[in-house]
Amino acid sequence: MSGASSPATPPRPTSPIPILPYSRIVGQGELKLALELNFIAPGIGGVLISGQRGTAKSTVVRAFALMSGGTLPVTLPINATDDRVLGGWELDALMQGDPKKQPGLLEEAHEKGLLYIDEVNLLDDHIVNIILDVVSTGVLSVQREGMDTTAHVSFGLVGTMNPEEGSLRAQLLDRFGLMVPTAELDIEDRHRMISTVLTFEEELRTDDSAWIRAAEQDNERLRGRLLAARDRLHRVRLDETVTRLCAEAAARTGAVGQRGDLLVARAARALAAKDDAGRVGPAHVRRVLPLALRHRRPESAHGSAFGWGQDEDAAVSDLFG
Repeated sequence: MSGASSPATPPRPTSPIPILPYSRIVGQGELKLALELNFIAPGIGGVLISGQRGTAKSTVVRAFALMSGGTLPVTLPINATDDRVLGGWELDALMQGDPKKQPGLLEEAHEKGLLYIDEVNLLDDHIVNIILDVVSTGVLSVQREGMDTTAHVSFGLVGTMNPEEGSLRAQLLDRFGLMVPTAELDIEDRHRMISTVLTFEEELRTDDSAWIRAAEQDNERLRGRLLAARDRLHRVRLDETVTRLCAEAAARTGAVGQRGDLLVARAARALAAKDDAGRVGPAHVRRVLPLALRHRRPESAHGSAFGWGQDEDAAVSDLFG
């Protein structure tokens, strides 16, 4: 997301559709943690969410965007063209001999803070590569059809996918900083979810809802904590013992390449900042291992095997005492 300073309190969220407040989302703790760490440390490079239909992927992303930035995310359509993503010329003005630049979705995401790609596995690989390159470098370069511009941009990236509808190439999977499957809710959480959604729908009919005000106040407090964590991120110490731990854990779990090692370190540092800790400890590393490594193992190459269970925990258990 943009590195520019932000007010401690976001504007009152406005949305053309009612979105359950982020502070009232039931369950999905790992998913919410991934989004928050990516906000604290934009260098993480984005979050990929995998889940079947009806698992609240879009709801959580939109609720997070409203909480963190006061607006819905910029959403990339599946049929997006290069012009729509990168920007180009306004067609009507160009035909009248008065060329005017038409900003693309990436510039809009820079202004609003978050780009959301729904069903990223169905998007053209070429477009995905362009977006991931811009997120990685922070540079938007457009050189086409008489246009030669370069701009520095920064925004959060979230992609969602339903593995039943196709996979994402391993090379693209690896470019997402963190990856998390949506969690299956147990019966108690399912009950809480039903009650919360029905309450929200009822409160929307109230002109001045105490329930919604309380939820928005909780959102504002959380945003303040996340902004404070972002501000102190660079002061969190990451010593050589911990970086070696990151490398060893990535090797033992079979992570392909070295990007995962670095992402474990970045995510652990963001978690330490979130916890208001002065230095990264082993507990921070262990907590983020699934987020940073589950999509970088050989069995994840087909885009559907994103589990993390007893075998992975056993492979690293002695590293953490």
